[in-house]
Amino acid sequence: MDLVAKYQGVVGRVFRNENSGSTEDSYVERLLDRISNGVLAEDRRAAMLELQSVVSESRAGQMAFGAMGFPVILSVLKEERDDFEMVRGALETLVSALSPIDHAKGPANEVQPTLMNSDLLSREVDNISLLLNLLSEEDFYVRYYTLQLLTALLTNSPQRLQEAILSIPRGITRLMDMLMDREVIRNEALLLLTYLTREAEEIQKIVVFEGAFEKIFSIIKEEGGSEGGVVVQDCLELLNNLLRNSASNQVLLRETMGFDQLLSVLKLRGTAYKFTQQKTINLLSVLETINLLIMGGPETDPGRDSNKLTNKTVLVQKKVLDHLFMLGVESQWAPVPVRCTALHCIGDLIANHPKNLEELASKRLGEEPDLEPALNSVLRILLRTSSKQEFMAADYLFKNFCQQNPDGQTMLASTLILQPQSMIHAPVEEDINMSFGSMLLHGLTTGENEGDLETCSRAASVLSHVIKGNNQCKEKVLQIELEAPTPTLGGPEPLLHRMVKYLALASSMTKDGKSNSSENVFVQPIILKLLIIWLSDCPNAVQCFLDSRPHLTYLLELVSNPTTTVSVRGLAAVLLGECVIYNKSNASGKDAYSIVDAISQKVGLTSYFLKFDEMQKSYLFTSAKPFLPHKPLTRSNAASMAEIEDGGNESSDQKNEHPMLTSVFDSQFVYFLKRLEADIREKMVEAYSSPKSQVTVVPAELEKRSGENDVDYIKRLKTFVEKQCHEIQDLLSRNATLAEDLAKTGGNNSSPLEHKVSGGSDRVQMETLRRDLQEASQRIETLKADKAKAESEASTYKNLAGKTESDLKSLSDAYNSLEQANFQLEKEVKALKSGDIEALKEEAREEALKESEAELNDLLVCLGQEQSKVEKLSNRLRELGEDVDKLLEDIGDDVGADEDEDD
Repeated sequence: MDLVAKYQGVVGRVFRNENSGSTEDSYVERLLDRISNGVLAEDRRAAMLELQSVVSESRAGQMAFGAMGFPVILSVLKEERDDFEMVRGALETLVSALSPIDHAKGPANEVQPTLMNSDLLSREVDNISLLLNLLSEEDFYVRYYTLQLLTALLTNSPQRLQEAILSIPRGITRLMDMLMDREVIRNEALLLLTYLTREAEEIQKIVVFEGAFEKIFSIIKEEGGSEGGVVVQDCLELLNNLLRNSASNQVLLRETMGFDQLLSVLKLRGTAYKFTQQKTINLLSVLETINLLIMGGPETDPGRDSNKLTNKTVLVQKKVLDHLFMLGVESQWAPVPVRCTALHCIGDLIANHPKNLEELASKRLGEEPDLEPALNSVLRILLRTSSKQEFMAADYLFKNFCQQNPDGQTMLASTLILQPQSMIHAPVEEDINMSFGSMLLHGLTTGENEGDLETCSRAASVLSHVIKGNNQCKEKVLQIELEAPTPTLGGPEPLLHRMVKYLALASSMTKDGKSNSSENVFVQPIILKLLIIWLSDCPNAVQCFLDSRPHLTYLLELVSNPTTTVSVRGLAAVLLGECVIYNKSNASGKDAYSIVDAISQKVGLTSYFLKFDEMQKSYLFTSAKPFLPHKPLTRSNAASMAEIEDGGNESSDQKNEHPMLTSVFDSQFVYFLKRLEADIREKMVEAYSSPKSQVTVVPAELEKRSGENDVDYIKRLKTFVEKQCHEIQDLLSRNATLAEDLAKTGGNNSSPLEHKVSGGSDRVQMETLRRDLQEASQRIETLKADKAKAESEASTYKNLAGKTESDLKSLSDAYNSLEQANFQLEKEVKALKSGDIEALKEEAREEALKESEAELNDLLVCLGQEQSKVEKLSNRLRELGEDVDKLLEDIGDDVGADEDEDD
């Protein structure tokens, strides 16, 4: 009742105001009075029915019920368990009190009666225990409404209900028993357990211990697997809750039941081309389960890696690839989200797993005799699909196949063979009999004549995975030469040159407005990514790139073009830097020093390095993170996730960024660019600090050779000196340019010494000293601040010490005076003790004697009075003729006899 009183104090201010419905208040009060004090059972049941109706239809009724109704209803549940009709009505009323009324939504800041009612009901653990006990009742509706009530409580007060259920013995067990009840009860219990296990790890452990896996798969099988309804979705959501953050639960599932029953849900039943929304959601849910097993558990779990490896191995052994390829590749009627998720699962299964990589490489799809490698089928989807999401999923698969798999890269690169001229211009649909490499090359050259470079860019993305980090594959692809589209345009050209041509073509298409820029914004970054990966640590590729002079000119224009995007300018700057750091050429105009000169003259070093900074600050660069799983599928978001189309799941923070750009700027590529940028900056400084040709001065150069006359000797020395002078003049001009750029960058903080730099070693030393000076200045400023702070604190402490010393002196004086006063008092006490004690005793003795004399006098007076009375009585008796002496003797005898009897 105390809780209700407190609650009334809260809701009274909200409910009982000018605008509230006071009629509902009084009406609810009358109904509660009829329920608690009614005589006729029928009248009480009717009142309960009316109360339920008022609470379910009116927010004011819910508020009024919360203020005064809980004690009455809870007493019905406790004391009238035999009257099932009353118990049902009470439970249904509680459910209505906790259920929001959608059609009567008020302002956002208005008090929500359902939340307040939930808070009141869940505040006492005994109330939850009472509800759990009702689950053992025989009446169907009692159990049904009880589960609904617990679900409503969990929705409004999850934390409190979880704690209460955990504190009640066998609380979870009673809920698990409901899974074996009738279908409607089972479904409600399943929904309740799904909510309970989303965050509560302790509840998850108990649920698993109570045999949740067996019961879940039993229900899924009973409901028809993926063809089932929302009950299958709830079962899979409960399963995912149990597996998501627990490697131990994954191990338990693998070692007790295995993965067979899970994989059977993936098997398509009935009509393979019929995919309802519910079937799509069910398939996405089971694919999420597969993905959770592939992840192996939370990152903080120490056994995650070994569990992940084992799960991947067992899943592939159980032929999960067959089911995934059926959904992702072979079922063309499957919805896009299902196909994309299946391809992602395949990519995760093979990542860093040699056996699974071999299994995929040898996998063939289709029916005899038209079997083809699975990778060919995935490549065809990647090139043909109209879905950007499906392209990204297929690209993710190829990325994981080629990563740390040089044998797989070599296998794919070995198939890069040109088809005859007639096949080069054949439609895409006729690629069914092509090898992987031929199909890839066909995709690279297909869209050129049609003015659509999207297919070319998709193929370029796959090619970048094939050659990444593998110089053997880079050299192999470098030797491929393509025939010109029209023979009159010239002979064959290297594939590398063709990719640069497509890069320029994409730029012109966007600039001239021939193509939708939003559709082609990803073409240039993908091609630039391919070129960056190709030229990385491959001098021959750099040489091939620079063989055509217009390539360098175009790249310099692309870096300085303000109309291009930040990512394109940054990637072009990285590509230019690779032409410097991986350049082994000594030819004039193609060596590293010539490239640096061209950058300095056409772009400027300051502006050039600014492109790196701009790219690093861009959203694509800063948002690149390792692949994270999507949000868990729940009833609230499942429908929207099942209907995702291209770009539908992208964050609003990405603004105008195309979703395919996120596949280009993945975390690995961003990290690669950061390392590359550091090397480029270092090489640029070195190029400015060293002469074009390393001239080695040896004593033999200066000595006269045998048989050489004086004229030839002088000419040779003159030539040698002139060569050195040219080198020195060139180096001085370089350093002057570098000093100017550095001065522009450094601004007013530049030291005059920077303008006197005449060599790379001096400049580097100067830069080091300048940094040290700046750091020392910062340290000095910090020390000054610390010193000022310390002095301030010392002054404060000094003042405090003086004050404290003064206080102590005052206390000492006061203490001394107290000591003196105390000593004086002690002397007085001693004197009093020695001199006054005897006087006090004498005075007390006199007082006692006086008191005893007074008492004796009083007794004598009383005795005299009694004696006179006796004499008067004796005289009277004598007058009456009585013998007084005899009477007195008899009285004495009687008294003595009485005393004897008493003894």
